[in-house]
This record gives sequence, C-alpha cells and structure tokens, in this order.
Amino acid sequence: MDADKEMTGTMDVPDKDKLDETKLTAWMQENVDGFTGPLTLSKFKGGQSNPTYRVDTPGRSYVLRRKPFGKLLPSAHAVDREYKVQSALHAQGFPVSRQFGMCEDDNVIGSMFYVMDFSDGVAYWDGTLPKQTNAKRTAIYHQMIETLAKLHSYDPEKIGLADYGKPGNYCARQTARWSKQYKLSETETLPEMDKLIEWLPTTLPEQKGFGIAHGDYRIDNMIFAKDEPKVIALLDWELSTLGDPIADLSYFLMSWIQPAEGRNGLLGVDVGNLGIPTMEEAQGLYIEHAKLSEVPPMDWYMAYNLFRIAAILQGIKKRVIDGTASSAQAATMAERVAPLAQAAWTFAKKAGAKD
Repeated sequence: MDADKEMTGTMDVPDKDKLDETKLTAWMQENVDGFTGPLTLSKFKGGQSNPTYRVDTPGRSYVLRRKPFGKLLPSAHAVDREYKVQSALHAQGFPVSRQFGMCEDDNVIGSMFYVMDFSDGVAYWDGTLPKQTNAKRTAIYHQMIETLAKLHSYDPEKIGLADYGKPGNYCARQTARWSKQYKLSETETLPEMDKLIEWLPTTLPEQKGFGIAHGDYRIDNMIFAKDEPKVIALLDWELSTLGDPIADLSYFLMSWIQPAEGRNGLLGVDVGNLGIPTMEEAQGLYIEHAKLSEVPPMDWYMAYNLFRIAAILQGIKKRVIDGTASSAQAATMAERVAPLAQAAWTFAKKAGAKD
C-alpha cells in the first residue's frame, strides 16, 4: 500500500458526505473572521472517524471537521472537545491550527462542526519516511518526541483546561470507556477482548503524572513544515483528555511493534540503518525531554493501548457494517481488530496475565 498516495490530499466530496454550501457560506460569513466567498469543498482522503473537508476560497483555505451523520455511539465524535483543546493550546504557542469557529446547530450542515485554519505543510503517512535522508528521518523523529513532551508539560488548569477531563486514574477511566464502547459495537466474540476487559481493571499501574493526553499520537496525525523537520500542526484530537502521559507515550511507541505496512508501523524495519531511533532510544529521548526520573515497565501499557485500538477499530467495523464509515480504508482497518486483540493479550501475559 502506498499510504502517501492513497491517504494524502483530497478527493471530490462523495454524495453521502455532501454539505449544504449555501447554509455553510452564510454561517462562515457570520462567524469566521475575514471570510470572503465563494467557497468550494473537497474531502480529505485520510481519517476514519470525523469527516474532514478542505474549504477553499479565493483568499485562503480552511479545514472543516464535523460529526458523522446518522446514529452515533454515546460520547463519540466529540468535535466540540477537539475545538476546545486546540483553542487553548494554540494560545500557548503549541503547534495546532488556529480555530475560527464552532457550530452546534445541526440545521446548518446536518451535524455539529468546527472550522480551523488550513496548515499548509507536509503529511507523512509512512513511518519509514522512504523519500527522506537519514539525517531528516532522525530530525523528524526527534521533533515528534520533543513535541509530545512539550504537550505533556502544560498544566491544564493554567491554560483553561481544568475541566477537560476527570481527576483520578486515567487508565481506569479509559479501560472502562473502551470496554463499554467495544461491547456496544461488538459484532462477534473475541476471547482475547473478553479476557482483557476482565484483566486490565484489576492490574492498573500507579499513575505518576497528569496532563493533556492526545490519545492518538503518531506520525500521520501531524503536519510538518515543507522546508524543515518541524511539527506545525498536531491533528485529530478526538481522543484527547486529561490523563496519564505514560499512556500517551506508550501509544506512540507502539509504532515500533506494529507491522511496517506503509503506515506508521516499524516492526521488522532496520531502523538504525534508516536513521530512526529504536523504541528504547525513543523512550529515552522522551524521558530526557520530559525530565522524568523513571518510566514504569511498558508491557501493561502496551496491552492497554492495543486493546484500546482494537476497541476503536471495532467501532469502525460496526460503522462499515451499518454503512456509515467515513473513508474507503475503513473496511481494511476493521480487519485489524482480531490481530490487535491477540497482540494485546500477548503483552498482557508478559505483564503477568494468565490464560
């Protein structure tokens, strides 16, 4: 799979995703500073959850992100939360797009949506960065790790996000949430998922940090500058909340144990020969940037995050069956649920779980 070709850029808006351009134009004229039409719409190829559009006008380009149409799982597709966290972080100088406006009125385009600036840069879908030099690969990975540590350095209360998540154990809350979401979208019985749902809550690690957790931190959720290896916009904040930075770190580190299939996975790749840090080196760089004294064993966190991804993809699988999935790649992604569940249980056993 050539991910850069299949996932980068835009396409014509499919009939099922078309918006009322007249109503949208009127809303943007009233709510987006500096907006001048006419507008034209296209849809980004990448992304599985919240449909995302490019909005072009003669003067500038914007990005519109909305909830899917149709019946949705409770608490899913919270675009209002995405808007809130990005607005707060943009004010701090963190690399996110400028937010222009939020619309909660379904009568405008049929669902809640928000509009943000279009970050004109480069997206990398293949974690091996096949078209880059070793030096640039090294710089890109170092930049990602440094950016993650910077995100975790903010005190949520000081930047207006004290109410963005609940206090207490993040992993406990997330395990409960994704167990519930998985069961609501379950289409077949997977023994490993049932065992994980039982085992994870009884073996929770002590949470030693608290901050903003992105929840989906990987290379294909970032826009880089065209002329330097610098993150200019971290995207896709749907899964963000206040929580355990180590869970966020371990999610990022999972790229090293995911198959190298043209996406963010690096398993089986001679990363040293490409200038990409090893998983251990990446973990060490994060510890250095975050000024941590220790990092707990990762096996539990790996099991948790693999379980969490399996639950998320099960939701996509259910939408494929229901006919509401957002992208052409959704069906392929849905096939990963069982392998992810099996991998999660393998790590759980490394962390002490018994068959």
